[in-house]
Amino acid sequence: KIQRLGKKIRPYLPDWFIGGILCMIGLAWLFPGIGADGQLVELKQVGKYGIMLLFFFYGLKLSPEKLLNDLKNRRMHITVQAITFLLFPLIVLIFYPFFVRSEYFNLWLAVFFLSVLPGTVSSSVVMVSIAKGNVPGAIFNAGISGMIGIVLTPLWMALFFSKANQQMNFSGIIVDLLIQILVPFITGLLLHRFWGKWANHNRKYLAIFDKSVILLIVYRSFSNSFIDGIFQTIPNWTLLILSAAVIALFFTVYKLSFAISRLLKFNREEQITVVFCGSKKSLVHGSVMAAVLFAGSSTGSLFLVHIMIFHAFQLFYISLIARKMGSENR
Repeated sequence: KIQRLGKKIRPYLPDWFIGGILCMIGLAWLFPGIGADGQLVELKQVGKYGIMLLFFFYGLKLSPEKLLNDLKNRRMHITVQAITFLLFPLIVLIFYPFFVRSEYFNLWLAVFFLSVLPGTVSSSVVMVSIAKGNVPGAIFNAGISGMIGIVLTPLWMALFFSKANQQMNFSGIIVDLLIQILVPFITGLLLHRFWGKWANHNRKYLAIFDKSVILLIVYRSFSNSFIDGIFQTIPNWTLLILSAAVIALFFTVYKLSFAISRLLKFNREEQITVVFCGSKKSLVHGSVMAAVLFAGSSTGSLFLVHIMIFHAFQLFYISLIARKMGSENR
C-alpha cells in the first residue's frame, strides 16, 4: 500500500507544471504582450472566465454533507486554520517596521501575501496519506482552507493596500472576488448533487484545466511586468535574499507547527495532518487571487515569484519527510 501511495508523490515533485511555469516566464520575457487589451483574444478576459470555471469545478467536487460531517474533530481543524491564517502572517508582520517606509515595501507585501494564502488541496492530502496521518482531517482542512481564504486573504491584504497603491479600489476588489470566485464556488457546491460524480470522475482533466488557467495567469502577469520594466528596478541580490526569507518562513512555521501539535497533545496521525496542512500554501489560490487583487497592476508578477519558490520547495521537502514517516510506521 505504501508503495502504491508513494507513486502518487511524483506529480507533486517538480513536474510538467513547474516546467510549464518556467516556460511561461520565458515566453513572457521573449514575447511580451500576447493577448494584450485591444487584441482579438484578450488574455485578461480569458483568465477572468477561466478563474470562474476553476472555482466552479472546485465547488462541484466538494460534498456539502461530507464537509459538515468532517467538522467533528474541531480542535485539530481550528489549529490547522489558525496556523494557516494567523501564525503565518503574524511572523511576517514582525518585519513590517523594517519595510514600511522602505523602497522595498512591495517586496515585503509580496511575502505577506504568501503568508495569508490558503493551504494546498491535493498535495496536502497525498502527503498526509503517504506519512500515514489523519487523511479525512486533511481532506476537510484542504477544502475548508480555500473557502476561508476567499474571505480572509483579501481582508488581511486590505490592511496594506493604501500603503502599496493609493489607487486600489477595495470595494471593487471585493465585488470582483464575489463574482469571479465566491459565486462560482457556491454555485458548484450547490450543484454537487447533480454533477458531483461527473466532476470527480473527470478530476484528472479538471486538474489539467486548473493548471492551464494558472499558466495563463503567470504569462500575463510576467508579460506586463517585463513590458513595464519592473524587474529592472529590483537588484538580483534583493530577490535572492527574499527567496531565502521565504524558505526560512517555511521552516519556522514547520517547526512551530510541530511544537504546537505536541503542546496540544494531538496523536501521531493528527500531528502529521496539522503540520503538513498548516505549513503549506496554495499556488493555485495565490495565482488566481493575485490576478483579482492586483488586476491592472504592473507589479503583479512580484506577488507570484515568492509563491512559486515556496510552492516548489514545500513539495520537495514535505515529500521527503512524508516518505520517511510512512516507512517508519510500517
